[in-house]
Amino acid sequence: MRALALTGGVGGAKLCFGLVQILQPDELRIVVNTGDDEEFHGLYVCPDLDTVMYTLAELSNPHTGWGIRNETFATLSALDRLGQETWFGLGDQDLATHIVRTNMLREGKSLSEVTEHLCGRLGLEHPIIPMSDYPVRTTVSTDIGVLPFQTYFVRHGCEPIVSSLGFEGSQSAKISAKFSEGLNSSDTLIFCPSNPYLSVAPILSVPGVRERIERFEGTRLAVSPIVGGQALKGPAAKILEELGEDVSCVGVARQYLGLCDTFVIDELDAELADDIRNLGMNVLVLNTIMNNNRDKIQLARHLLEAASESDGS
Repeated sequence: MRALALTGGVGGAKLCFGLVQILQPDELRIVVNTGDDEEFHGLYVCPDLDTVMYTLAELSNPHTGWGIRNETFATLSALDRLGQETWFGLGDQDLATHIVRTNMLREGKSLSEVTEHLCGRLGLEHPIIPMSDYPVRTTVSTDIGVLPFQTYFVRHGCEPIVSSLGFEGSQSAKISAKFSEGLNSSDTLIFCPSNPYLSVAPILSVPGVRERIERFEGTRLAVSPIVGGQALKGPAAKILEELGEDVSCVGVARQYLGLCDTFVIDELDAELADDIRNLGMNVLVLNTIMNNNRDKIQLARHLLEAASESDGS
């Protein structure tokens, strides 16, 4: 099997951890949303890429799912003392990642090259790939104006009411080379349990990506980030409601019409399976709540088994 996983941050990173325990480095490529990227204090920060890297390297903070465990914030405190804005919490260890990334980008390296270098330094062998080496920035239209994603997400704590999303720079962006190769060579595509609007939509906004996934000849699976009408992490449920969708796995499934063959829902939502089948998708009912490493590996194994059965291998 050659699998291609598309992911955002915390929830998707958990599933990627499970996939990495089962598949060899040449059997899995992980493509990560970069619409969340932003510059802080002159440093280029890639929250989703870093969350995936730290999770796979088993460095992530187990309480938040993002950042580095046992982190300190002395530099942030010093910046605050000097009158700088510190609403985006950059830890001392985390800053090292951003310093290296920023310096390499200034030297002319692509984001893909930088990410490969950072993964190698963290001992990771499975390729983690940015969706594009071109800047794409998610913006959120709200009742208080159009906000850069991190301003909406972190500074305002997702409180403003959302009316639409935009992806600045997407029309001139190009799919990263290894992402493109993955679409050509993989027989299984997995949408991880990530926010369909904030994590998956930016990936799909890169020219040609949606069309290529629609034509993908292998098995396509998507895992719902909504369980029992609630998001396991982040504002997915809130945004579904504000954009007029059902706050359920059915509402999420509608975002994957034409992109997914099998939609995966949690056991708590088993009664909604027929509603999703009526959309034209197969349904797989599993335990999708990943509280520990065993859960992550078990979910990954079930998905891969389903993909193998689907393609007859």
